[in-house]
Amino acid sequence: MSQITDNTEKRRFELVEDGKLAFADYHQAAGVLVLPHVEADPALRGKGAAGRLMDGVLDIARDRGLKVRPVCSYAVAFIQRHPEYHDLLA
Repeated sequence: MSQITDNTEKRRFELVEDGKLAFADYHQAAGVLVLPHVEADPALRGKGAAGRLMDGVLDIARDRGLKVRPVCSYAVAFIQRHPEYHDLLA
């Protein structure tokens, strides 16, 4: 299982696989985790890393009792495709 880390200094969640980085920028206000940008190193694209990152980010949000507002088109599409996370939408 891939380990998602919360890099609070850079305000992003990070996933490192094969020495390459995928990350989701965030800011938080009033119990809502806003996701304006998700990005994966080109070497990770097409390998499911961004999806594993989103699974981890959304699980963290649920564990912390936060709602989520996806702004990034990838984050929006990911949540739309995964009804198990619809309850997190702000």
